[in-house]
Amino acid sequence: MKIYLLKRKSTISEESGKVRKTSLYLAYHYGPHQPREYEFLNLYLYEKPRTQLERDHNKQTTLLAETIKAKKILVANSSQHGFISPILGKTSFIGFFKKVMETKTDSEGNKGCWDSAYKHLLAFSNGKDIIMDQVNEMFLERFKEYLLTTKARRGNKERKLAVNTALSYYTKVKAAIKEAHIKKLLRENPVTRVKGIKAAETHRQYLIFEELQVLMNTECDVPILKQAFLFSALTGLRFSDIHALRWNNIQYSEADGWCIQFTQKKTKSAETLPIHEQAVELLEEKRIDDGRVFEGLQYSAWHNVKLREWVSAAGINKKITFHCARYSFATLQLSMNTDIYTVSKLLGHKNLKTTEIYGKVINKRKIEAANKIPLLTSNK
Repeated sequence: MKIYLLKRKSTISEESGKVRKTSLYLAYHYGPHQPREYEFLNLYLYEKPRTQLERDHNKQTTLLAETIKAKKILVANSSQHGFISPILGKTSFIGFFKKVMETKTDSEGNKGCWDSAYKHLLAFSNGKDIIMDQVNEMFLERFKEYLLTTKARRGNKERKLAVNTALSYYTKVKAAIKEAHIKKLLRENPVTRVKGIKAAETHRQYLIFEELQVLMNTECDVPILKQAFLFSALTGLRFSDIHALRWNNIQYSEADGWCIQFTQKKTKSAETLPIHEQAVELLEEKRIDDGRVFEGLQYSAWHNVKLREWVSAAGINKKITFHCARYSFATLQLSMNTDIYTVSKLLGHKNLKTTEIYGKVINKRKIEAANKIPLLTSNK
């Protein structure tokens, strides 16, 4: 890690009014592809010192800033040589978790999950701080036990957290610990020595072709929601990617037809996704190139209610969320004998095992179909 002392012109309020001064701050560079951090020191220099007093102020303030920088470098070098400074060991893990959480705004769902994990971390600590020195195997085992036994914080508060919900929150804490280790706030990453929470197998709800056809012909109180849901069912795109989709992401060529060129919000990987012409026909007339395709689409409780009402109006008795459109795309592709590797690529999965979950759904449908054949009876 490298630390730089930098300057920035700013306007500050004093008794005499607003004054132009130069602010001093530290910039932390953790290496390639790592986010930079900045720490403002609340130290200011006169831009154009006119008196000896102002010149002395600038000299002493600069010396103080350099001293602070030197101490920060000493602490950083200590961790790089195999031990964590006592100062860093007292750093608040909960405060660090909150800082990491504030960077996770790629989608409302992810943001909400981080926020819920943070609230459970506070509940686990009974309002007390947790410092880096306390982040070890015992801390993880206790937090894991807490998640697997605690009650839900909303909805039916008499029931325990679902296993997969607990897993999701535990994963967020592990991610923050990994980040702290990368930034030399922790000597070791205890996550590698603690057994994680095993995901429970869940039933992934999806819609069959006939149900999508009925939805196509059913009015929805929020037309943009209907449009986006059906677009997801025809393309497999996540809500976060549909929400961010802009007109200039949609491309056409005579050789390959329609496709979407975009960067996945979840994985940050660049993708070129071929799409069916009908998916394009669902869209309204093209507007400005850099405008959002689904202007007005939001992730909210109200939109979720309207989605359920639309599904119910279509006579479909299933608990459907927006993400079920993506599930429906995957299961439809597999049921039409598209090979699982191709489906995995269409979904933007990095791991084939993620796609194999949908394959299990199709196998169950095949078994159910086979068992529908009536038994043959013998006259003997």
